[in-house]
Amino acid sequence: MSAAQAIAPGAHDPRADFLARASARLAQDPPGPGDRLSNPRGDHSLDPAGDAVAPPEPHRRAAVLVPVVARGGPLSLLLTKRALHLRDHSGQVAFPGGKIDPADPTPLAAALREAEEEIGLAPSDVRPLGYLDPYLSATGFLVTPVIGLIEGEVRLAPNPEEVAEIFEVPLAHLMDPARYELKSRLWQGRTRHFYALPFGERMIWGVTAGILHNLYERICL
Repeated sequence: MSAAQAIAPGAHDPRADFLARASARLAQDPPGPGDRLSNPRGDHSLDPAGDAVAPPEPHRRAAVLVPVVARGGPLSLLLTKRALHLRDHSGQVAFPGGKIDPADPTPLAAALREAEEEIGLAPSDVRPLGYLDPYLSATGFLVTPVIGLIEGEVRLAPNPEEVAEIFEVPLAHLMDPARYELKSRLWQGRTRHFYALPFGERMIWGVTAGILHNLYERICL
């Protein structure tokens, strides 16, 4: 049985399988200067011709929470739709998260703080599982994804200043590589390549889709 099948509906214990894989394959410490920070993955890595240039340093540090939800059946992943009035990335599907403040001791602390501010998720309701490799956005943000487990029902309250909607996607849907399409568009005078995958009427793309594809590579391959 593949890892994708193990977390799919009908699997014997998708929660236990996912936790075992996360424990074995995710980094337990935040990335340091020698851990892919000098040459991080990002949308620039997806250029089929290999001609894309990574945004130059200094990169702005950010962290996001990738919340995996377990309620006794198939696993799901919690995502948000950004408010339409926001100046940057309005209406896009995103993870809870944002810039790492000087007062944040770790990317985990930043991700949990932002998740509480954006969707009302209490830090005590999240079981941190580990870190993925940082992802460099086209706008120069170096994003550290923190994988966290949410068990059972939790109380959420979206901040209307930042979040228009909270929704969940079956994890098996996101861990199916056939659903990812490599797309491109002209952005600021150059061609940008990025992953995109549909979920119903929604389109998950850009940094969010790139991080999800990295999670598939780490957990399922």
